Amino acid sequence: MSAPFSIGTPAASDYPELLRVWEASVRATHTFLPGDYIEQLKALMRERYLDLVMLICIRDRNRRIAGFAGIAAGRVEMLFIDPPYRGRGLGKRLLGYAIDHLNAQALDVNEQNAQAVGFYLRQGFEVVGRSEVDGMSQPYPLLHLRLVARPARSA
Repeated sequence: MSAPFSIGTPAASDYPELLRVWEASVRATHTFLPGDYIEQLKALMRERYLDLVMLICIRDRNRRIAGFAGIAAGRVEMLFIDPPYRGRGLGKRLLGYAIDHLNAQALDVNEQNAQAVGFYLRQGFEVVGRSEVDGMSQPYPLLHLRLVARPARSA
């Protein structure tokens, strides 16, 4: 019997689906961002950001992308889960894969995204710094996190 979810590398032809997941996830979790800023970020995701990272995705048994992550130079640069799939441990699986197979040891997270901050802290990361602005110099503070301990895996 095949596992209900599998991790793999998406193809460029999957980019529209990755963007759909990205937008749905951001709109569900980044309620502090104005809509026009989300649209600006979406254009950057489509035109540049997806090509700057090693992408991994998690698919359901029907091969639908349920979430994805992007890793570069030992950093998780993005991790997004499609809202209908949240709470099923998929983010934990993607993050674990990034740590175990892609040497991810650090990441930044929006300070205002309290659920994500809590998630990363529970996964063994700690806050090692803070920026008043995001990567586009906008007033959305970032917390800089580094992996300090890997929680025990459940079977």
